[in-house]
Amino acid sequence: MPRSRSTAPAAAPLSATDYLKQVLTARVYDVAIESDLDPARNLSRRLHNKVLLKREDQQPVFSFKLRGAYNKMAHLTPEQLQSGVICASAGNHAQGVALGAHKLGTRSVIVMPTTTPQLKIDAVKALGGEVVLAGDSYNDAYDHAVTLQAEQGLTFIHPFDDPLVIAGQGTIAMEILRQHQGPLAAVFVAIGGGGLISGVGAYIKAVRPEVKVIGVQMNDSNAMAQSVAAGQRVQLADVGLFADGTAVKLVGEETFRIAGAVVDEFITVDTDAVCAAIKDVFVDTRSIVEPSGAMAVAAVKQYVATHKTKGESYVAILCGANMNFDRLRFVAERAEVGEEREALLAVTIPEERGSFRRFCETIGQLPGGPRNVTEFNYRISDAAEAGQAHVFVGLTTAGKGDSPRIAHAFERAGFQAIDLTHDELAKEHVRYMVGGRSALARDERLLRFVFPERPGALMKFLSLMQPSWNISLFHYRHQGADHGHILVGMQVPQADDTAFRRFLDELGYPWLEETGNPAYRLFLRG
Repeated sequence: MPRSRSTAPAAAPLSATDYLKQVLTARVYDVAIESDLDPARNLSRRLHNKVLLKREDQQPVFSFKLRGAYNKMAHLTPEQLQSGVICASAGNHAQGVALGAHKLGTRSVIVMPTTTPQLKIDAVKALGGEVVLAGDSYNDAYDHAVTLQAEQGLTFIHPFDDPLVIAGQGTIAMEILRQHQGPLAAVFVAIGGGGLISGVGAYIKAVRPEVKVIGVQMNDSNAMAQSVAAGQRVQLADVGLFADGTAVKLVGEETFRIAGAVVDEFITVDTDAVCAAIKDVFVDTRSIVEPSGAMAVAAVKQYVATHKTKGESYVAILCGANMNFDRLRFVAERAEVGEEREALLAVTIPEERGSFRRFCETIGQLPGGPRNVTEFNYRISDAAEAGQAHVFVGLTTAGKGDSPRIAHAFERAGFQAIDLTHDELAKEHVRYMVGGRSALARDERLLRFVFPERPGALMKFLSLMQPSWNISLFHYRHQGADHGHILVGMQVPQADDTAFRRFLDELGYPWLEETGNPAYRLFLRG
């Protein structure tokens, strides 16, 4: 995220006492509700700790964002309100600004990237916002919003780096401590730009400093954790987009200052853990939160597993529930792996009579009892590998950490086995492509890309390729997000290394080379 050019923090930073006053006097309840603090009974029993869910998914726009946005707008002068407000956002902040502006009777202009799903555009329009589509990314939309602000005399409503926005989010902590006045070990808070954790942390440390404030970030979008560790703001080159509500490359100046003072610990979680947490929330509430909304729950589980705690009380803030329906398929598939209820393995068996039966017998004799087969993929080997068959198999597990034990059991039975349970390439692509080996795919390089979900994204890729290169493998599966994960095999001679690097740089899409991945070598490489 670019540095704010219109709402930079005041030269004299607010003190802890100033923020306490700001939170206590924040104007949020014209539009926001005091959300419930619900016990997660099933999760609590499993973890042997009391887990409470702060239900910000209950807000009118299904996210906490309207608190800070409205508090900022409610403090504008009559002249500013008459001129109108503007923001750049593709998600929850956009809806919060639109709803707040409608309540205050002022004009709102919401600049969104052209890649924004129609569902979110329609939601903003339904709340009275004037949607302007500009650019392919948030940064492009932000720059256009700054231009419109100057041209039309609008007031910029920053999504996080503003004291009034921070104070509005801090009212969540005020409610938590009023709703739960007993012992409380920690509050877990997802971090994007840092507005939520700054407000929540500032209030908790002013009122009950013994309560830990734990910040939660995705392992591929941890700008705040890196910044605090470095003692200065760190801008990430790329961020993962699964939890798009917290995918921020550069945190705010004010939020960085506050987070460094109030956050006791940072925890990073991965995609599978978040998918499992979405399922946990559903089991206890019958509600579906977005990935960012489930990050705090994933962190509670990780914290308990790491510290071996029992009998403590934790609060996880469910910060949003704006989930595209199409993404549920992906979440459901990955939740089982996130809970490690499914192990994925590559097993090599002799291409001979009776070996398959012996393989199945081994499954029935695995430690912990027989396992259900969740997936099985096999294709007969070609002449180049006569005598061996590579099987991609999914098996139910007896609990966390079981997949290495299963792999070891196969090894003891005389089968070579590789545990692929935590291999991203295997989980996202290879499991759907086993059997795609080809002796024709010489000089093949395998890369994973993140393509923007917009017309022309593939054509840009193809037009930048050299005519002498060939696509030998291509796999894509729609996940209902603003971006798509693509697996591409490209036949590029070693002599073209420099030209190939130029192609990747010019393309500008995030990528990762997987040519050396063992799952690729076993199942897809010719």
